[in-house]
Amino acid sequence: MKWLKTLAAGAALAAALVSGSAVQAPLTENKAEAASAYDEVLYFPLDRYPLTGDHIIDAIAAGHSDVCTIDRDGADQNRTESLKGIPTKSGYDRDEWPMAMCEEGGAGADIRYVPYSDNRGSGSWVGNQLEGYPDGTKVLFIVE
Repeated sequence: MKWLKTLAAGAALAAALVSGSAVQAPLTENKAEAASAYDEVLYFPLDRYPLTGDHIIDAIAAGHSDVCTIDRDGADQNRTESLKGIPTKSGYDRDEWPMAMCEEGGAGADIRYVPYSDNRGSGSWVGNQLEGYPDGTKVLFIVE
């Protein structure tokens, strides 16, 4: 039965993307499980940072976590691991999902080239939103 729920969740996400609605829901079995899977919710503004937002949506749809467990001390190591072998490209940043500051980041993160302005703007925005949360806080990202 779990495969059926996964299939239904995938179909719902595909329908939302086709209809132009980019909001994704947590892909968990029930509401109680979903509520215990994170501490906070961050609504990422797709209209302000469309290319970074598209990357987050695609990476989550591909199976990467929609929850970021804040781990600022691990960010440098995660970034080194996730970007290993990915060359730089003039005018672009190598955007990572999950982000390097997330415990879920690092080796195996989804990497996409995103123009500087979109990626750095979104990084600053996310940093400002999360600055009051201590390491270990689990933040559910919803792109809308």
